[in-house]
Amino acid sequence: MTIEQSLPLRDVGEWELRSWRSYENPFTDVSIEATFTNPDGRAYTMPGFYDGNQTWRVRFSPNVPGYWAYQIRSQPDDPKLHRQGYFEVTPNAARGFLRTAPGQAWGFQYESGEPVFLFGDTTYNLFGMAHCGIDVLPLLQRRASQGFNLLRVRVPVSPFHPPEGYSKWQTRRTFPWGGSEQSPRFDQFNLDYFHTVDGVVRMVEQLGIGMEVIMQAWGFEFPFNSRQVFLPEWEELWMRYLVARYDAFNSVYIWTLMNEYEYYPNGDWHYKPVADRWAMRMGRWMKRTAPHDHVIAVHNGPTLPPFGRRFAADPHAVDAIMFQYWGSMGEDDAWLAASIEDQIAASFSGWSGSAVFAEYGYERNPELELAFPYHERCDVDHTRRGAWRGAFSGLGVIHGWENSWGPWAVLDTDQAGMSQLLQVRRFFTEIVPFQHMRPAQQLVLGDGAAPGCRPLAMASEDYATVIAYLPAGGDVTLSLPQGRAYTARWFDPRRGELQPALGDAGTASTQHFASPGGHDAHPYDWVLVLTAGDA
Repeated sequence: MTIEQSLPLRDVGEWELRSWRSYENPFTDVSIEATFTNPDGRAYTMPGFYDGNQTWRVRFSPNVPGYWAYQIRSQPDDPKLHRQGYFEVTPNAARGFLRTAPGQAWGFQYESGEPVFLFGDTTYNLFGMAHCGIDVLPLLQRRASQGFNLLRVRVPVSPFHPPEGYSKWQTRRTFPWGGSEQSPRFDQFNLDYFHTVDGVVRMVEQLGIGMEVIMQAWGFEFPFNSRQVFLPEWEELWMRYLVARYDAFNSVYIWTLMNEYEYYPNGDWHYKPVADRWAMRMGRWMKRTAPHDHVIAVHNGPTLPPFGRRFAADPHAVDAIMFQYWGSMGEDDAWLAASIEDQIAASFSGWSGSAVFAEYGYERNPELELAFPYHERCDVDHTRRGAWRGAFSGLGVIHGWENSWGPWAVLDTDQAGMSQLLQVRRFFTEIVPFQHMRPAQQLVLGDGAAPGCRPLAMASEDYATVIAYLPAGGDVTLSLPQGRAYTARWFDPRRGELQPALGDAGTASTQHFASPGGHDAHPYDWVLVLTAGDA
């Protein structure tokens, strides 16, 4: 056995093959596929992809150390596209790929077993911005330094969002197929664009963070709203190409089948049972085609019926829901971001998979023109309170900003709410052990609070840590384990400061706390932290 190369565990290996045979359309006239066999005899099948200049590539990331065998074959037979051999995989302390872990921590962990508090930013058109000459590396470096570990990114670029959201930064075509929107060639791919995507994917890989890679963008956009043109054969070719190019990367945390998948099949925004059938079918296709077992997700538009009912016919076809709900958005209540926790509870009734609170609006930058009216009331208060409500529901949180959401590319500065959003990550990863915290609303006594103002509670399994979020300040009365003494502190979600909290001694199992108060246009929100003396 001759060992060709040595590859660290969970690094991306790449095998290049060149053929001098002339193919009229090398994207479709020939396909290559590799079989990788690990030391225990388990085989993994990985599709390859055409990368121009009569070159095909296979990318694969091995998951166990030892000696591996591989065999690459083509269909139809082309001897230049055949290869077999052996390589060694050396041990590596890498934490590995992201995995779902329903019922554990907050639903996600790395292959190493380390629990993950998913904390993300929405940069939908990151690949497109890079392709148009914008240096995206400083933004990626800043997000990594701020503790973000997930970016929401679409492969198909969206140059326009109704009613007036034209992408001001777009200077080059980013159509990922051949031809054009007027005359598409879905049997070809825009390699110039994909080489840019490769570069960004590798940047993210080197920074040690991940992406939710959205395979099909909004369903109201071409070609996803034109299934009479974008036929199942072209859809499968597209999805297979993405898997072949990017499935081997650690930075691909999540494959999301479509943004607001209920747009399927005709671009109309409302719930359709056929969209669930599509999601289950494509989820299963991905699991058969993509050998690295990345998380398979969908992103919702409508929040009901509950996801447990939607996917009851095949509850494991989709691993995770990238959940969208914006909370209250009226002129008088947008600041509260109210009802998020209630909608999360209703939407995930009966759901056995994992979930992320992935979208609740995009913070408005008043220095930019109002191209998307729904953002008008997405202010700093909505940013902060929405994130706390999502986290107190036991979900990782992703937010977004008008600076980088879609039509704009103001990447060198952060908006006003960023410093307050960062306090959510700090609190759950440095102040309390997020992986042990669970929603515990039964601890909150009384139900007389105004809509959107009722305190939310979480507790560790052993009640050694109890926390309560007061979205509009005021008081909270908690039912606590009898005979257990707690140290109480208030955490300021605006500044990240901790200060002592005094409780009124009620019964042995009941404690009442009054928040420090404060207000500007609205009452301040506060987080109560109780730590048992015997913890």
